[in-house]
Amino acid sequence: MLSQRLRDGEQGCWNIAGLGPLEVHGESRVGRLLIAHGAGAGQDSTFMQRLRESLATVGVQTLAFEFDYLQTMRREGRRRPPPRVDRLVDELSLWCDSVSHCDLPPPWLGGKSMGGRVASMLAAQASHRASVRGLVLCGYPFHPPGKPERLRLAHWPSLACPTLAVQGTRDPFGTREQVVGYALPEVARLHWLEDGDHDWQPRRASGRDQAALIVEASEAIAAFMRDHS
Repeated sequence: MLSQRLRDGEQGCWNIAGLGPLEVHGESRVGRLLIAHGAGAGQDSTFMQRLRESLATVGVQTLAFEFDYLQTMRREGRRRPPPRVDRLVDELSLWCDSVSHCDLPPPWLGGKSMGGRVASMLAAQASHRASVRGLVLCGYPFHPPGKPERLRLAHWPSLACPTLAVQGTRDPFGTREQVVGYALPEVARLHWLEDGDHDWQPRRASGRDQAALIVEASEAIAAFMRDHS
């Protein structure tokens, strides 16, 4: 059973009936993070692989899954857009239930871009506020690129759990100059990755690279989770 494997601290990749593969990586010295991918790339993307590896080194266990539309895309060998976000929220709820157990602390939820948005929408629901330990949002899509007036923050006032958004200062989905003007809830904190874009890729002139920003982000995530354990 999945719950027994999680209680025993096992790592590996298992197929969860009705949902799909779940890859558990790293020891849960700091906490467990159920992590979702972005809209256009799955858990095998370079970004997601590097992030999960880096989180493992700082004691954050990641539980990585892929939404059904992306699993279907792999089977069919052709690209397809994500479904309506409310369908993804329902799907994440099922994943959250599958990795939750009375003998384990509630998992943290989070993800890259769209995955983080879905996680935050689930955490904002009254029925899940008590079952989410906290949120880790990597490159949150505060608005579509080039459309800063279309904010995706309507549900944020309902967030009640500790929330960390790790954002590149040049992210076209929400730059530092834009986000500092938003009225975010008390539970939310921001960690800025200097010169990073949506994939935390800095310009060469900055003297840093994506790997360095991912390490910085992982350390910030672990520290935040530890402070709110």
